[in-house]
Amino acid sequence: MQTKKCHRRAIGTSLAVGCTALVLAVTGTVGTAQAQVTDQAARGRDLGRETLPAGDGWGSYGTGTTGGAAADAEHQYTVTTWEEFGAALKDGGDAAKIIRVKGTLNATEQGCEAFEAEGYDFDQYLADYDPAVWGYDTPVSGEQEDLRAASAANQKKAITVFVPANTTIVGVGKDAGIVGGSLQIKGVDNVIVRNLTVESPLDCFPQWDPTDGATGAWNSEYDAAVVYGSTHVWIDHNTFTDGAHPDSSLPRYYGEIYQQHDGELDIVRGADLVTASWNTFADHDKTLMIGNSDSLVSDRGKLRVTLHHNLFRNVIERAPRVRFGQVDAYNNHYVIPETGYVYSLGIGIESQLVAEKNAFTLPEGVSAAKILKKWKEAPVTAEGNYVNGEAVDLIAVHNAEIPEETLQSGAGWTPTLRTRVDDPRALPGIIDNRAGAGRLR
Repeated sequence: MQTKKCHRRAIGTSLAVGCTALVLAVTGTVGTAQAQVTDQAARGRDLGRETLPAGDGWGSYGTGTTGGAAADAEHQYTVTTWEEFGAALKDGGDAAKIIRVKGTLNATEQGCEAFEAEGYDFDQYLADYDPAVWGYDTPVSGEQEDLRAASAANQKKAITVFVPANTTIVGVGKDAGIVGGSLQIKGVDNVIVRNLTVESPLDCFPQWDPTDGATGAWNSEYDAAVVYGSTHVWIDHNTFTDGAHPDSSLPRYYGEIYQQHDGELDIVRGADLVTASWNTFADHDKTLMIGNSDSLVSDRGKLRVTLHHNLFRNVIERAPRVRFGQVDAYNNHYVIPETGYVYSLGIGIESQLVAEKNAFTLPEGVSAAKILKKWKEAPVTAEGNYVNGEAVDLIAVHNAEIPEETLQSGAGWTPTLRTRVDDPRALPGIIDNRAGAGRLR
């Protein structure tokens, strides 16, 4: 058998090396890359080659989700910086590729000051738009708002990356992750993201909107990950968290929290055939949205999503909130926070949510009636769920305690794409020990 010769080529400012070891390293030596592959072989597993199993949720429907599992030696990368990660994503177009993330990639390592437009002054911004001066009737405008917007544009360009079709992104080991970056899976097919700890981007330049509610609000951008108009996506064994900057650490201005976080994962605008499994979503407010507008009737027949064996820990709301889609949320564990809790499962316009065999751990004083939240008239299936180890009819308890939001039972469809269904009483022990990054077995 003839051995393929090694070769070299440049990617940006880094040197990529390909060989029969079936790895292309954006940084490091060939020896290091080969040792990594050898170690994977010794353990008998290469996560980059794994695909979504048949029958595992909506992501497996039709052609299934294989990501970059078929990547050749030319299109495998090991990256250790945010810049290398961006270069690897752009290299090779839609050719099947595997990007292995080693260590933590920091998209905002240089700090917020690096994005500030010349002349932007936050203290001046606060002075100009103080409600005592500006009022609450008109959106802010003027020099400092223009400079804030320009600064925000600088940050967006630096921290946003676009994932191409036929790509697998996988963390190496137990400590791989992304801080401050936003993964955009937009308008593509066949993507896998696994084994990463993703710390929510911190918006350096939230906008003050005095017309948002009775007392105004600070609004931020940047979800940790967005599936936008894409199909066949598998999000598996990741940890989504606010990390070092929980909402409790954020300051207040004008009496309102200076909100610098958006969502952890959004699945929106025609996205379809997505499976999110064995992830941890932790310590966040508006966490997971499926469908982002009541007016997007083009989402009808799309937004088919399966959520299973995920841990939602100390999540305030949207776990998920659903519009239009046929969403199968089964075998998840919800650990409800002691304070600030709003709801877990949001029933929105024309949604067809099936929530079955989930486990909820509620603190004393929080009623199970709050688990479901009705936004628009839409039937929901909620069967076989357990609260603190006891079977609870979530619809019945909701309707009894919140009659002004009476829910109708029966989503109108029966999920069939499930590979394993665990007894919900066992879920806390199973999921809490196995969901999230660094826990792939």
